[in-house]
Amino acid sequence: MTPIDVTTLSVAAQRALASDAPTRLVELAAKGILPGARPADVATVLVALCSHGMANIAATAAATFAALPPPVLSGVLASPDLPAPVIDALARSYGKRIDVLERLLLWPSVDVETLEEITRGAEEAAAELLATNEARLLAHPRLIELLYLNKNTRMSTVDRLIELAVRNELELVGIPTWEQVKAAIAGELIPEPSAEPTPDDLLFREVDALASAVELADDEEVFHEDEVGEEVAEEKVLPLFQAVLLMSVTQKIRRAALGTKAERAMLVRDRNKVVASAVAHSPMLQLGEVESFTKSRNISDEVLRIIAKSPQWAKAYSVKRNLVENPKTPTSIAIPLVTQLREADLRQLAKSKNVPSPIQDAARRHLSRRKT
Repeated sequence: MTPIDVTTLSVAAQRALASDAPTRLVELAAKGILPGARPADVATVLVALCSHGMANIAATAAATFAALPPPVLSGVLASPDLPAPVIDALARSYGKRIDVLERLLLWPSVDVETLEEITRGAEEAAAELLATNEARLLAHPRLIELLYLNKNTRMSTVDRLIELAVRNELELVGIPTWEQVKAAIAGELIPEPSAEPTPDDLLFREVDALASAVELADDEEVFHEDEVGEEVAEEKVLPLFQAVLLMSVTQKIRRAALGTKAERAMLVRDRNKVVASAVAHSPMLQLGEVESFTKSRNISDEVLRIIAKSPQWAKAYSVKRNLVENPKTPTSIAIPLVTQLREADLRQLAKSKNVPSPIQDAARRHLSRRKT
């Protein structure tokens, strides 16, 4: 963080920050009492005192800064320039206020780290404001990534930002499903900016609310098989399932990265392989979900292939066994895994009628080798 240059401050502010300043003067300064000082100087002194060696002074200064009187805050925001540490402190204390954020984003000295911090916790209006400066976003692509990962950012805004990134050949590696996002955006109609949320924005909000209301036990499934072997959504997740079906491809991919276990269980079965693959790459994925996916006969071979190639999941014995036993797993993936199974599982595979014959043969061969 850029240090504060005290030589630019008023005499009263400099005296409060002097190394030999009387304790009583520092205590008053921590309460914002600096007669004759400009609002910007008051704010600067308070930020400096937040790091004071005496804990009580630091705490008082932090509390004072977080509750600046409106006239003082207005005077601070009207200042032509502020030290970077003060801008950062304003962002952390007042960054959700649009009037503060609008002014803050105009200062040329605003730090990238400060912008990133604002973006992580931005509410919808703030995210919309942050998304308007394309030059800044292109110069700092991490801001696009953080807007994408912030659930409060409108879906229509995210689509425009992704299209902007693709058009400018940016690689947003901070988005875990970036390859799927790039593939999907080419087929989407990009909406123009609007003051009001679009139908897609409202649907994204609705799905988020429905998903948040669904509580699942660790081993609870969201589908069951009917009498003909087709998967049917459980009644408790039916409203969520119906809403997810209405989503666009880019919406589904974003939900795969940000959503809940119930959403991932639905999206991994999506007919669009780009959507299903996004679930397999989701950073939210847990071992129990992967075990369930690799057991299912209704998961695409592409998802099983991604899981099998993942260092994180392929080391789990249960996942290896499930992949070998699942007839949807490509034999080129399953056969090498046979050699890593325990003897009891190999015997079962060698006799099983539910696995392809090449898997049975591989199990028999490996059992024979172990005996010799």
